[in-house]
Amino acid sequence: MSADTPADTEATPAGPTPFERLGGETGVRSLVDRFYDLMDLEPAFAELRALHPTPLDGSRDKLFWFLCGWLGGPNHYIERFGHPRLRARHMPYTIGLRERDQWMSCMIQAMEEQAIDAELAGRLAQAFFGTADWMRNR
Repeated sequence: MSADTPADTEATPAGPTPFERLGGETGVRSLVDRFYDLMDLEPAFAELRALHPTPLDGSRDKLFWFLCGWLGGPNHYIERFGHPRLRARHMPYTIGLRERDQWMSCMIQAMEEQAIDAELAGRLAQAFFGTADWMRNR
C-alpha cells in the first residue's frame, strides 16, 4: 500500500470508511493527539520525539490533516499543501528501523488507548507499517 492510498483499499467499500469508523474528525484528532502525547511523554519513544520540533502543534495538525484524507475523509492536507509527497518530505530526517518501530509502537498504543475496534486497528496497523517502512532512509 502506498502512503497516498486510503487505508480502505477495496474498490467499492461495502460500509463506512475508516475515517467514519474512527468517528470522523473528532476521532482522528483524538488518535493523533494521543499519539503525540505518548511520543512526548514516554521514554521508549525518545528517538522518534527527537525528530520532531518543539512544540508539536504543527506536527499534530499535519498528521491530522493527512490522516483525514488518507482514511477516506476530507482532503485537508492536499488542500493546504498539495500532494503529500511523504517520502520526499521525510527525507531530511534520519529514519531507520528504530524510528520506524517507535512510530509503529506509539501509534499502536494510541489506537489501543483510544479503544479502536480491533479489526480496524489491525488493518490500520498493517497500512501504517507499509507507510512507516517506506519512510526509512537509513
